[in-house]
Amino acid sequence: MPADPQTVDIPTIRGASPGLTGVLAVPAGTGPWPGVVIVHEAFGVNGVMRRQAQRMADAGYLALMPDLFTNGGARKCLSETFRALTAGEGKAFADIESARQALIARDDCTGEVGVLGFCMGGGFALAAAAKGFGAASANYGRLPKDIDAALSGACPIVGSYGAKDASLKGAARRLDESLARLGIVHDVKEYPEAGHAFLNDEESGPPILRFALKRIIGAGPNADAAVDAWRRIDAFFAEHLT
Repeated sequence: MPADPQTVDIPTIRGASPGLTGVLAVPAGTGPWPGVVIVHEAFGVNGVMRRQAQRMADAGYLALMPDLFTNGGARKCLSETFRALTAGEGKAFADIESARQALIARDDCTGEVGVLGFCMGGGFALAAAAKGFGAASANYGRLPKDIDAALSGACPIVGSYGAKDASLKGAARRLDESLARLGIVHDVKEYPEAGHAFLNDEESGPPILRFALKRIIGAGPNADAAVDAWRRIDAFFAEHLT
């Protein structure tokens, strides 16, 4: 049986968060395994995200989720992190690259590393797709402002969106069209009955916000869409992280 996800210190590159920590989930057995950097949602490293890391370990990947809010939590770090996402550079990207390098340095890693993100993290997965990863999974992630420029030279991308997510209307179509123009291997799908955060196994975030999030962007689990999306992600990573 794989061990439960553990909080670990992550060696950092220049520009990363001082004292960067993260969650590491290791598959059962001896490896070596491909790695996956998981980028958490806007609510931070919560129980839902820890279970996503464990899910990837169960699927046979070394899963490392850097805590982008290491230096102060979501309340202090969220605005800065979103500014980095908009700019396409900054501390959050250095944290993600630190996690990638930490996985590559492990004896039980094959050296192939993908990136998978949810919500805010899905936006980072797209923005980091041209930064040395072997494959990227963007789940209801915000699109870069200049999408073709940001994704030029990107690794293969699998994207999953919910049609009931009012914050990302048309995002799946625009992403699919951009990747087709750029000639990047991709699999992008929009689920008609799903909204934001449909891959989560339970509602997350402060309880006071959940009703509004569900009403405005359809946020919350959708088991049928999640099963199909995970099937596609697993197949995509199996093909491109070998």
